[in-house]
Amino acid sequence: MEIEVRKLNALKKYEGEFEYEYEPNADSCLVPLCKIEGKVKVSGSFEIYEDDSVGVNLTVNYKIVGQCSYCLSEAQKEITFTQEILYVTEEDDENYLYDGIKINLKSAVDEAILISQPNIILCREGCTGIDVTNK
Repeated sequence: MEIEVRKLNALKKYEGEFEYEYEPNADSCLVPLCKIEGKVKVSGSFEIYEDDSVGVNLTVNYKIVGQCSYCLSEAQKEITFTQEILYVTEEDDENYLYDGIKINLKSAVDEAILISQPNIILCREGCTGIDVTNK
């Protein structure tokens, strides 16, 4: 998952799109009793600016599967998350740093996966939890 900035500059190609499939770490899912199923689809576009900073519009798409956070039934949720990122060659506190040669998107993708997850997943909208009444 790389954008080869120096090569693209040499080719005078300052904009483009990308698409990858990414195998997340087993511990990438923060929702209890759940996991990320399959690969994460990573896509987006980039623009290389005159100062060698690179704007990236990043989208991650994946599915969380596991148990409902309220009633423990089977549950799943599709997640699509888009984020605008700026890569810079001089360190600052707000943007991603890169070496001016190529950008590795892995850390941005890992971060997007973490911040895009819901706190809970439900088996169905309006799930009220385990029925504890004795009928």
